[in-house]
Amino acid sequence: MLGPGAALLDLGLTVAENAPPVVTHVPAVRAGALVFTSGQLPIRDGELIARGRVGDTLGLADGQACAQWCALNALAAIKSEIGDLGQVKRIVKVVAYVASGPLFTDQALVANGASELLGKVFGDAGRHARSAVGVSVLPLDAPVELELVVEI
Repeated sequence: MLGPGAALLDLGLTVAENAPPVVTHVPAVRAGALVFTSGQLPIRDGELIARGRVGDTLGLADGQACAQWCALNALAAIKSEIGDLGQVKRIVKVVAYVASGPLFTDQALVANGASELLGKVFGDAGRHARSAVGVSVLPLDAPVELELVVEI
């Protein structure tokens, strides 16, 4: 199996440098063999890739793309904490918050954007527990926010 960096390149993706948080927290914290990320938004090149609510102003595919970018940003936060994604033994937990229109109930399908990426990058070690939660609004009007817990 390819290492995480090579797997990302094979998918045509890269993990950018971790962006500094916009409020007073750190992007990731290591506690023993676990690393917990703060909530990550779908930011690319310093800008949200979309704004609004899935099932209202955005479609399912938009939400999935946002979840994928959130996962990439979470990996960047982890990398900034541990130095090398090759140290990740397992993705333990993913929590996806999805800003949802009032009748939208496919939050789990939105979260699949992140879960599928993590599976492609980490193989069996990318299989994880997950929660997908619908919310009315997220910071900066982001459609998705994602947290990761990984074992190193």
